[in-house]
Amino acid sequence: MIRHLLFIFALATSALAQQDTVLQPYAGPSNPGVDTQTLTHKVMCGYQGWFNCEGDGANLGWVHWGRGRKDPMGPGKVTIDLWPDVSEYDADELYATDFKNADGSPAQVFSSHHRETVLRHFEWMREYGIEGAFVQRFANGLKRDDQRHHKNVVLSHAREGANLNGRAYAVMYDLSGLPAGGVATVWTDWRMLRDEMHITEDAAYLHHEGNPVVSVWGVGFGDDRAYTLAECKELITQLKADGCTVMLGVPTGWRTNERDAIKDPELKDVLALADILSPWTIGRYRTPAQATKHGEKVWASDVEWCQEREIDFLPVVYPGFSWHNLTGEPINPIPRLKGEFLWSQVLAAKRANAEMIYVAMFDEVDEGTAIFKCTNEPPVAEGATFLTYEGLPADFYLKLTGNAGKLLRGEIPVTREMPAGSH
Repeated sequence: MIRHLLFIFALATSALAQQDTVLQPYAGPSNPGVDTQTLTHKVMCGYQGWFNCEGDGANLGWVHWGRGRKDPMGPGKVTIDLWPDVSEYDADELYATDFKNADGSPAQVFSSHHRETVLRHFEWMREYGIEGAFVQRFANGLKRDDQRHHKNVVLSHAREGANLNGRAYAVMYDLSGLPAGGVATVWTDWRMLRDEMHITEDAAYLHHEGNPVVSVWGVGFGDDRAYTLAECKELITQLKADGCTVMLGVPTGWRTNERDAIKDPELKDVLALADILSPWTIGRYRTPAQATKHGEKVWASDVEWCQEREIDFLPVVYPGFSWHNLTGEPINPIPRLKGEFLWSQVLAAKRANAEMIYVAMFDEVDEGTAIFKCTNEPPVAEGATFLTYEGLPADFYLKLTGNAGKLLRGEIPVTREMPAGSH
């Protein structure tokens, strides 16, 4: 009995020591690169970092690869539509699934808990000229110690990756799934990140208009969320008083109280408290022609509204969309068209006078929006269908996103033709 209790105590002590290490201020090298003091003229990506595998050290099992955490994902329980290209990963970064490659070998995936994997992703950002990432931090998982620890580990690795590769990073809280009264969790967590990790003191942490950027996604959506607009207003006020530049992820119809926005007349008054507004556009248009029209009819007016109030505007663009294996809906409802769809949105944002762009997402294979390296030769199995990059090189969307930054900054002409260097 005593031996058993000592074993449990040792495990708890080890976990706490690991947690303390993760939460320490960054003391490693910081290499020069992008200007982290402004978001202007930058293309940033969302970084989910939510993939886990059994044996990765997080003790969460299999997360975001398939259904069920106990067994590896395989036919009948997979939830991703794109398969990552893992040819450049080291052997100790990879985890076998129940899928098989064409040669009969086990198909493998990565874990976001692995330091080398996250560093590799930020190295790709540097290699392809992508300025950095908003590291996602889902607030509904902050109350569980194991989930919070994983988020801290990923954030710590992203911090190191950004510093080593001269990239910018910032925290983005996602409010999705929070209960009534749950928004207060974000403020508590943010103060922990500032007080313990000293996160905003990093050379790589993104600042804008003189203050560290913190993003809160999910303000004003009309999909029956349990938390309230009043809670969001209180959080925005707290973050502003804490000396932050506050970026809000908002619905597409925020300015007119239409479509995906709540029909609350106070919405625009709350959003006017922000420093940066970023409307969510995934699924709001589905073709290059619709994206062009959205830029002309919606984004241009959004920019004008923001400029009148000295608020910056950060449009969201995405390469395509599919969540067939996750939801059972038809595969590839918003096709990529070999990059044409993404490029049409970049052009629309530029023509709407946007000065910054957010690409969703870097690593989101669940919903088929990833821009990092994915394979054209996914596993083949009965009951599972995967997308590919339509025969394009695995790094095509990384190159195209890097070129989006060049277009935004006026380094290449504004034309419908994608830059030759993207292929």
